[in-house]
Amino acid sequence: MLSKALPIRYILLGAFLLAGLLPTLLITGMAFYEARSALKTEIKRDMTTRAIATADEVDRMMFERLQNVASWSQLEIMQEIRIDDVDKRLSKFLSDLKQSYRDIYVELYVVNNQGMIVASSNIQRIGQPHKPIQPWQKASLPQTQISLGAIDHDRLPILATIYSTSTEAPVGQLVAVFDWLQVQHVLESAVTGRSAAALYDSQQHLLSSTSRWHAIHLAKKLSSHAKTNGYQNFAGFDWRVDILQNRAQAMTPVRQMAFIFLALLLVTVALATLIAVPVARAITRPIAKLTNFALGFMRAPSNLAPPRGGPAEIDAMSHAFARMIEDLERSKENLTRAAKLAVVGEMAAAMSHEVRTPLGILRSSAQVLLREPTLSEEGREVCGFIISETERLNKLVSTLIDSARPRLPNFTPVDISQLCSQSAAMLRMQAEKKHIALETQLDAGLIAICDPEQMTQVLLNLLLNAIQVLPEGGRIVLGSSTAGEHACITVSDNGPGIPEEQREQVFDPFFTKRSGGIGLGLSVVRQIVQAHHGSIRAITSTLGGAEFRILLPLSGVEK
Repeated sequence: MLSKALPIRYILLGAFLLAGLLPTLLITGMAFYEARSALKTEIKRDMTTRAIATADEVDRMMFERLQNVASWSQLEIMQEIRIDDVDKRLSKFLSDLKQSYRDIYVELYVVNNQGMIVASSNIQRIGQPHKPIQPWQKASLPQTQISLGAIDHDRLPILATIYSTSTEAPVGQLVAVFDWLQVQHVLESAVTGRSAAALYDSQQHLLSSTSRWHAIHLAKKLSSHAKTNGYQNFAGFDWRVDILQNRAQAMTPVRQMAFIFLALLLVTVALATLIAVPVARAITRPIAKLTNFALGFMRAPSNLAPPRGGPAEIDAMSHAFARMIEDLERSKENLTRAAKLAVVGEMAAAMSHEVRTPLGILRSSAQVLLREPTLSEEGREVCGFIISETERLNKLVSTLIDSARPRLPNFTPVDISQLCSQSAAMLRMQAEKKHIALETQLDAGLIAICDPEQMTQVLLNLLLNAIQVLPEGGRIVLGSSTAGEHACITVSDNGPGIPEEQREQVFDPFFTKRSGGIGLGLSVVRQIVQAHHGSIRAITSTLGGAEFRILLPLSGVEK
C-alpha cells in the first residue's frame, strides 16, 4: 500500500496506459499465438505436401525404370544372348538405349548363364566375367520379376531374367545400372534452402539425402514424412521420404511478426501517452482550480462563483460546491434569524408579564374616563389615543409571542378556495376604504392538508400588507390553483414591488421598509408555511407589483 496518495493526473495516466496496453497486449499475444500456430501448421502442411509429392515422384521414376527393364528383357533382340551376340546387334541396341535415355542409365549389359557379359553399352565390358549381384529389393510386374541390387557409388543395378522364346528357360539377365543421382535430384527439387530431404528404405536405412540433411537433423527441427505407395501396377518398395526444416529458420517470419507486434505495442504506448496526458490535464485542471477556490474561500469568503468547465462530473462538482456555498449562506441566515427569534422570545417573555398588565390598566382607565359626562372633548380625544395605542401595543406583544413560540398546526383537509374567499371577505371593507380592488381567481374544490386558523392568519397578513403598501386605486388579486402535487396560493398586487435583492430579506425578523412596521409579520408567515411542509417566496407579479406564492401539499386531485 502506498504511504502517500498519488496525484490524480498520475492515476489517470496510469489508467489510460493500462486501458490502452492491456487490450493491446491481449490482442497482440493472441494474434501472435494464432499467427505462430497458423504458420507452423502451414509449414507442416507444405512439408507434408512436398513429402507426398516427392514420394510419388520416386515411385513414378522407379516404376518407369522397372517397366523399362521388364519390357526390354522381353524383346526379340534379347535372344541374341544365345549366340553370344556374335554380330554385336544387341550391344548396339543397348548402346542406343543408353544414348536415348542420356544420363538416366550408367550402363546397360546382358549376362549369360555362365556369368559372362555378352553384350553391353560399354564395348570394353564385353567378354568380361560378371560378379553375381545379390538381390536387395524385388518387385513384381505383369509376367516379370524384377530385382534390385544394393546401391553402390550412386549406382543401382536393376535385373530382369531373359527367357528363351522356344524353351521358356532362362538364358541370362538384363542389367540396367540406374544412376541413383536421379533420385538425389528429385530430393533436391523438393526442398529449399531452409529444408532438407532424405529417402529411407523399409528397414530405416538411409538411401539418399540432400546436402543439408545431417546439419538440420542434429538441430531443432520440424519434420514431415510420406510413404511410397507405388505407381499404377507397381506396389512400391515401402520406402519413406522425410523432409526436415530448421525450426529457427522456419520461424523467421514469426520473429519478424514479433518485432512488428513489439513496434505496434510501442506505438500504442506512445499514442496512449499522447492522448492520456492532455486528457488527464483537462480533467485535473478544473479540479485544481476548484481546490484552489475552496482553499481561498476558506481563508477569505467572497461572492465569487466557483470555477466552471471541464468534464460533466467536474462541472457537476462545481455546481454542487456552489450549492453548498448557498446552503452555508442560508444556514448562516437561519442562524441569524434564530438569534433574532431568540431575542424576540426573550422580549416576548418579559413583555407578556411586564407590559400587558400596565397596558390593561391604561386601557381600562381610559374606558372609565370616557364614561364621565363632564369630560371635555380634548380629554375624550386623549382617552381615544390611549385606547388605540394600548391596542396596538397589545397586538405587538401578541405578534412577538406568536413569532417566538409558534403553535404546532392542527392538520385537517381544507377547501383552499373557500378559505381564500373567507379571508378576502374579512378585509374587503378595509380595502374599499382605500378604494383598492380586492379580487379572487380561485379553482373550486382544491383540497389541501393544513391548519385553517393558521392559514387564515397567513392570508390576512399578506392581504393586510398589500392594502397598507398600495396607494388608493390599487389592485389585489388572491388566487388558487394546482401546481403538480401542490396547492398554489398567490397574493398579487400592482404596487411598487420588492427589489430582487430584498426578496429573501423580507422574511427575516425585524426587516421592514414600511414606516411604523416592526418586520415580524412575514417572518411569522414563513414559520407557519414551513410548519405545513410548504414553501413561500416573493416574485414579480404579472400586475407589475409584488407576488407572494405559497405551495402546500395536496390531499388529493382537484375535483
